[in-house]
Amino acid sequence: MTRQSGQWRGKSFIQGGRKVVRDALYMPALVAMRFNPDLKAKYQAMIKAGKPPKVALTALMRKLIELANALIKANRSWAMKEA
Repeated sequence: MTRQSGQWRGKSFIQGGRKVVRDALYMPALVAMRFNPDLKAKYQAMIKAGKPPKVALTALMRKLIELANALIKANRSWAMKEA
């Protein structure tokens, strides 16, 4: 949600959606940001592009949802990439 009125522009904040899901994804996103190489690179790229840390973290939360949905659809488990 964005606070706006006429010409005035305020900060955006997360409010809509399911709070329980947001709360459940926050810590896994933090862990992924630190230890998953792909998601860490995505987070760093967003920070380098000037995004606030919370916005970048929220993007990782969405990526985790997309990953989970893809794994469920394909009926498979997550496996770490071979180096």
